[in-house]
Parts: sequence; C-alpha cells; structure tokens
Amino acid sequence: MPVAAEEGAERQSFSLEEVERIAEALVFASAEPVSEAFLVERLPLGVDVGAVMQRLMDIYAPRGVNLIRTGDRWAFRTAADLSFVIRKDETEARKLSRAALEVLAIIAYHQPVTRAEIEEIRGVQTSKGTLDVLMESGWVRFRGRRRTPGRPVTLGTTPDFLDHFGLEELRDLPGLEELKGAGLLSGRVPPGFAIPIPQNVDELSEDEDPITQLDLEELGLLTPGGDAQE
Repeated sequence: MPVAAEEGAERQSFSLEEVERIAEALVFASAEPVSEAFLVERLPLGVDVGAVMQRLMDIYAPRGVNLIRTGDRWAFRTAADLSFVIRKDETEARKLSRAALEVLAIIAYHQPVTRAEIEEIRGVQTSKGTLDVLMESGWVRFRGRRRTPGRPVTLGTTPDFLDHFGLEELRDLPGLEELKGAGLLSGRVPPGFAIPIPQNVDELSEDEDPITQLDLEELGLLTPGGDAQE
C-alpha cells in the first residue's frame, strides 16, 4: 500500500518497499547510529518507523551485516559470528584495565552512581585516571549532581556504550546466571549475593539536578567563558 508524504502543498506516494530503501540508505550513510527521531523527520509522513525498522532487522538477520537497535538508535554492524574474520584496526583502542572494567560494570548496573558510591562498592579508591579513560572511550558520562551535601556528580553510561557492546537497552546486560555461565563469577558466590537489574535511566532521577555550565567549568570540561576543553 502506498505511503503518503507531504512536502509543502504537494503529496507524493511511496510504496512500502521504497520506504524501506530510504530508511536503509539513511542508516547506511550515517557514520553514527541513527535515532528514530531522525528517521521520522526524513521518512514519508505517517510511516510506522518502528515497523519499518523491525522488517529491515528481520531481512538482515541472516546476512553478514545485521541491523541492530541500541536504545532508540539504529546501525549496521558485522554479524557477531563473523567478527573473527574482520581484521583488527592497528589503532585499536587500548584494552581497559581490570580496575576500569570494574568501574564500568558498577556504573552500568548501578547508575546513576557517584564516585564515592563506586568506591564503597569496590572497597578501594578509584583514581581519576580510571574515570578519565572511561570518559575518553565515550562509554561513560556525567549525568547530573546528586541533591545531597556536597552535591556529588553522578555518572552513567552513554549510547556509545550500548552500541559497542551490542545492547538494545541497559536491561539487556547479563544477569547473575548469565555471568556464572560465562565464567565471570565464581561458583562460590556468597549467600544473598545479587546482581542489580539495570534501569533505563536516560532522564535525570528525582534526586539529581542537571549539569550547568558552572559545573562543567568546575569539572574542567569547559574553560571560563564557555569554551570546551580540547
């Protein structure tokens, strides 16, 4: 059935196949995962973007390249079972240290979380360098400031984190049994030990205030006057 698109006073009809080709081209041409809002703006008026993308996902599922969803964004990625044939780039990002992996996991499962809360969970201090590495990777971000004495900064993951690890949403992070099955947890887990269920928390929580320009300057992300640090 043709889908109508309105541009000014003119209307043009597109078949479902044509709409799918447009959506496919938009995602393929983008260097970054494409948001559904971006697609809505560019596809014909009245198109069910979710249904179109789900059909494309099904079409690409058995191919060497898959269409994947991370949050509300879409991207093409090499099929997971073929990743071993892709030559690693010589400039591959350095591997994270064990401390950085621990901090990243705590942020992912407990966000929004402060540095003090991370240290309480780990039982050791967290160096600024560890957090800097996670920030530079683009997987962790400053979310806001907690409405408690001292107004500590809260941390959370980014859409790039979901994209890199092939997750559609935070709730897709592995649970306790999956971690045991992957050998990431010892069989002698302490009684009562539990893995928290990650929440999809893009919006600030009730006890968080947004980051302001003054906060960014204090954190060293902006120079006085509003210019971003290189």
